[in-house]
Amino acid sequence: MAIAMAREFLVLSAASSSSVFSSSLLTSNTYKTSVALAKTSAIFGPKSHCSQSRYSQAVVRAQARPTWLPGLDPPPYLDGSLAGDFGFDPLGLGEDPASLRWYVQAELVHARFAMAGVAGILFTDLLRVTGINKLPVWYEAGATKFEFANTTTLFIVQLILMGFVETKRYMDFINPGSQAQEGSFFGLEAALEGLEPGYPGGPLLNPLGLAKDIKNAHDWKLKEIKNGRLAMVAILGIFVQAYVTHAGPIDNLLEHLSNPWHKTIVQTLAASNS
Repeated sequence: MAIAMAREFLVLSAASSSSVFSSSLLTSNTYKTSVALAKTSAIFGPKSHCSQSRYSQAVVRAQARPTWLPGLDPPPYLDGSLAGDFGFDPLGLGEDPASLRWYVQAELVHARFAMAGVAGILFTDLLRVTGINKLPVWYEAGATKFEFANTTTLFIVQLILMGFVETKRYMDFINPGSQAQEGSFFGLEAALEGLEPGYPGGPLLNPLGLAKDIKNAHDWKLKEIKNGRLAMVAILGIFVQAYVTHAGPIDNLLEHLSNPWHKTIVQTLAASNS
C-alpha cells in the first residue's frame, strides 16, 4: 500500500510539474507573440494608417469633384473653379491661361446663341405645323422677302447692331469694367450694371434680378452652361436633321411618332444613303 501511495504521489507530482511547465511555456509564447505583434504594429501600423488616410482623402476629393469620365484625373489647370468644369479638355486647349479665359467666354456666347436658336426654331416650327401662322420652315426663313424692308437693308442693320454689341463685349473682355463707366454707353450704364465679363445685368439684361451677387452665383452659372451645352448639341442635331430629311424638327417628330419602330434615325440614314 505504501508503494501504491508512493507511486500515486510521484504521478501527481509529475503531472503538477508538467502543468506548471506547460503554463509557463504558454505564458512565455503568449508574451513573445504579443511583443512580435506590437513590433509589427509599430512598423506597419502608421504606414497603413497613412495609406488609408490618403485613400480616404482621395475618395473624398473624387466624390467632391465630378469629372466627365469617372476615375479620370482632370488637368491641373481645370481646378473646378469654372462653372461647368468637369475636366474635359482632351486636346489641351486651355493650358494657356489667356486662351482658357477666351474659350470660356466663347463657349458662353455660343451657348446663349444656341439656346435662343433652338427656342426660335421650335416655336416657329410649331406655329407653322399647327397652321397658326404661315411661316417658312426655319432653314428657308433667310430667303423670305419682307414687305416692311428689303433684304439688303435688314442685313446692314443687323450687321451694325451686332457689330456694335460684339465690339462692346470684346472691349469689356479686354478691360473688365470699362464699359460700365459713365458715358461709355449713351448714359445707359446704370441700366446695364455689368456684373463681370460675360455676365451683364441691370433691368435691361437681368429684369428678374437673378444672381445679383455674381461672385457667389455658381449654381446659376452651372445651370446656364449645362443648358447651353445641351442646346449646342440640339442645334447641331437640327442642322443634320434638316440636311438629311429636308424637314423641320416638329415634322420629324410627328413622323417618328406615327411609326416609332420603323421611322427612326437608323431607317432615315439608311434611306438617305440608298
